[in-house]
Amino acid sequence: MRAIRCNTYGPPSNLVLESVPDLKPKKHEVLVQVKACGINFPDSLIIQGLYQIKPELPFTPGSDVAGVVKAVGEGVDHVGPGDHVIGFVAYGGLAEEVIMPAKACFPKPKQMDFPVAASFMMAYGTSYHALKDRAALKPGETLLVLGASGGVGLAAVELGKLMGATVIAAASTDQKLERCAAFGADHLLNYTKADLKSSLKEITSSRGVDVILDPVGGSYSEPAFRGIAWEGRFLVVGFAAGQIPKIPLNLPLLKGASIVGVFWGQFAMSQPKQNLQNTRELMAWHAEGKLSPHIHKTFNLEDAPKAIEELMHRKVQGKVVVQME
Repeated sequence: MRAIRCNTYGPPSNLVLESVPDLKPKKHEVLVQVKACGINFPDSLIIQGLYQIKPELPFTPGSDVAGVVKAVGEGVDHVGPGDHVIGFVAYGGLAEEVIMPAKACFPKPKQMDFPVAASFMMAYGTSYHALKDRAALKPGETLLVLGASGGVGLAAVELGKLMGATVIAAASTDQKLERCAAFGADHLLNYTKADLKSSLKEITSSRGVDVILDPVGGSYSEPAFRGIAWEGRFLVVGFAAGQIPKIPLNLPLLKGASIVGVFWGQFAMSQPKQNLQNTRELMAWHAEGKLSPHIHKTFNLEDAPKAIEELMHRKVQGKVVVQME
């Protein structure tokens, strides 16, 4: 089979398309013929050796997968050969075949085509786990989403509205904010033009924001935190800006606020029943037309490095997807 391979750590241009041996599932594993693979920001980190998971070289990146089951290992009975499935892996998705852990592989809803399915799990799974399990977002609260035009950001905007929050979308360009408005954001903030702290104070009538979802990090985290409400929750999702911020610890003390880590992949593996329940709720909302991933662009397997590069350079609104056919 063919796969995108990372033979040395570095930029996407280092990645190569190679032929590799076919795979065979072991106990509690599912062999999937990949139809589409969504690109996520961790893909750009793992190929540089900058992610918390460091596979042994060489390896195949890619984690958000939709496809057709080719074979199952011992102990797998919820899916079988020929089934259309959706799931995730730590790496290995940018290939014609991938091995998935059985507990990370789910039947694909019929109404989802493969590119949409490959855009769904990580973005919506991460955002929903963050807002529901980690922040306990309540109807009537205010949610600020940083990097709101990205895959996780747009998912958080949609979910925040569904959960009854007033949503403030923050992004780096007016064009990106137009996309956020189309996904239901109540207020728009261009953080390259406006001061975050004062803008949040104005929008919330000096009360502050109840929940902040931050997949960006960098220079925006601290000013956003300074606009948090009493007993607010600051969700640390990622560091797309490339810099891990340092928050002065007097700020959570003064606001009675919480800094809460969000690592959806570990949650999904360690608490599969709770993740399955979340997934079912997300799938139901999608079936009702309440959730709709925005696919910015699709690429073929040969051009997968370009897909990762576009994401790294912040040219993407929503998701980019690699299709195998």
